Amino acid sequence: MNSVNISWTLTRYLGRQFFFTVAITFCIFLCLIYMIDLVELTRRASSQKDISFGLLATMSFLNLPTIGSDTLPFAVLFGSMAAFMRVTRNNELVIARAAGVSVWQFMMPALLVAFLMGSFIITVYNPVASAMSARHAQLEARYLRGQTSLLAVSANGLWLRQADGDGLSVVHALRVSELGLKLEDVTIFLYDGDESFAGRIDAKSATLEDGYWALSNVWISSLSDQPRHFDKYQQPTTLTLTKVQESFADENTISFWDLPHFIEMAEAAGFSAKRYQLHFYDVLATPVLLCTMVLVGGIFSLRTSRLGGLVQLVLGGVLAGFFLYFLSDLALALGKSGVLPPFLAAWSPAIVAMLLGLAVLFHLEDG
Repeated sequence: MNSVNISWTLTRYLGRQFFFTVAITFCIFLCLIYMIDLVELTRRASSQKDISFGLLATMSFLNLPTIGSDTLPFAVLFGSMAAFMRVTRNNELVIARAAGVSVWQFMMPALLVAFLMGSFIITVYNPVASAMSARHAQLEARYLRGQTSLLAVSANGLWLRQADGDGLSVVHALRVSELGLKLEDVTIFLYDGDESFAGRIDAKSATLEDGYWALSNVWISSLSDQPRHFDKYQQPTTLTLTKVQESFADENTISFWDLPHFIEMAEAAGFSAKRYQLHFYDVLATPVLLCTMVLVGGIFSLRTSRLGGLVQLVLGGVLAGFFLYFLSDLALALGKSGVLPPFLAAWSPAIVAMLLGLAVLFHLEDG
């Protein structure tokens, strides 16, 4: 019973030390990111006279959780290294080992906390960050990019909104092919300059050309005339394929819980949902990635008393973390290009690094 109490006390102590060290490291990262992003937004808005500093500060704050989530693995790496080196420097590790505590028992609290943090990121942090990122994207499109087109995908098909020189038009299509270049079963709602309804165009298909929609089997209805039929018709537009694809929802603006339904709707509408599938699996792999960072931190910090060379070991841990981040980015790029399946591209770097970390720890502990 006494050994159980000692183990539970040690577990709580180590878990608390790890959690607060990682939390402080992550907060420092967030402060630095906020200041850098605010400076960048100020630079981009220097030519805009109608944007206040308060609006820029709000935009930077809305974008903070999304950017911060990318730095969380490094916060876990640096925080775990700092926590482990602290207990090593204070000889707490030596005392624990003398009491019969193995390195696995010593690292288990940190691994458990990292896994719980990753689960929190998936279930709570990501939905909040996605909602804030969506609002940031709206403000950025309105005040910095000056975009006038908006694309939305729903269960009823594709909706495209564009503001032209003569008024506003809203394009609806049941299906999409050629990645947005061709629409099928198209309805275009026309509005005049004061956004009053002016008429509608119904077409069997529409192909996006340079400066116009090439419509086929067309019926044109207006408030002042009878419906007219055309075999071919050209409807002017300022949209391009690049604008259409850029208007498509960014994966960071969609909650983890909404991603499966969005992927299903995007594929039903005819769009490629590969990057959304990749993002879904990437977020899902967060707990494994954070646990891997703990293992990497443990390899380069728990053995400082035996191996010596503190600066070299810390530098090695940092380089190992950046190398893992590089591999993750490379795998994601291969996944986006279709070379790797989305699941494999998102999970393979973390799993491979975890297996290597376990092998190294086994060697250091038992070898």
